[in-house]
Amino acid sequence: MATARTSLRRAVKPGTPSFLQRHKFFLLFMYLLFALAIYPYLQNGSLGYLVFRIVGSAGIFLSLYVISLRRMLLICALVLSIPALVQRILLPRVDEGFLALLAVVLSFAFDVFVVVMIFRRVFTKEQPNSETIFGALCIYLLVGFCFASVYAMIATMEPRAFYLDPLANLHSVPDRFDFVYYSFATMTSLGATGMTAASREVRSVSVIEAILGVLYLAVMIARLMGAYRHPSLAARD
Repeated sequence: MATARTSLRRAVKPGTPSFLQRHKFFLLFMYLLFALAIYPYLQNGSLGYLVFRIVGSAGIFLSLYVISLRRMLLICALVLSIPALVQRILLPRVDEGFLALLAVVLSFAFDVFVVVMIFRRVFTKEQPNSETIFGALCIYLLVGFCFASVYAMIATMEPRAFYLDPLANLHSVPDRFDFVYYSFATMTSLGATGMTAASREVRSVSVIEAILGVLYLAVMIARLMGAYRHPSLAARD
């Protein structure tokens, strides 16, 4: 009986992190991929926008859970997350005037804050592991969403900043998914078919994003993958 209790205590150690706690960046990475996959289906209809708001709000709380900040930084993150929640729940469209523009700007500030916190968490580790690599991939995807917010801000201030080819689009005014599509197509240097930067501001930001996307994959991800060692190999040393 005593032996059984001892083995049980060894199996369940107090303070041992759960699966979700040990795979936070993996969880965030899967959420970001899921958000990209369902974006096209949540643009039309009241039910689609309801799901869109729920998914967007869940992403904010998941980001706060992943970065696990100290008290002061957590307060700052919560303050920044309030406008982000407003933008995703009350003002999901990008063509609703000054309030929508202000909400997008503050939401962008929250996204940048999350990226910086994850960057500090990922690239301060001397020996990267699988979670470190997933954290670096999360940064890459979050940067794409950040630039999508920048394009949305520019389009709100300058309605003719983008040109949508009528042969490739069923609508003439770009929506949120169009900016996400353009952002990731630019960052991966694939080019957004049917959507063209018509203003100098958008072209300038597009060049910056393309450069950052190439440099990030070439330098940061390659560095982490080169330094990564499987736990079984590390244990042998």
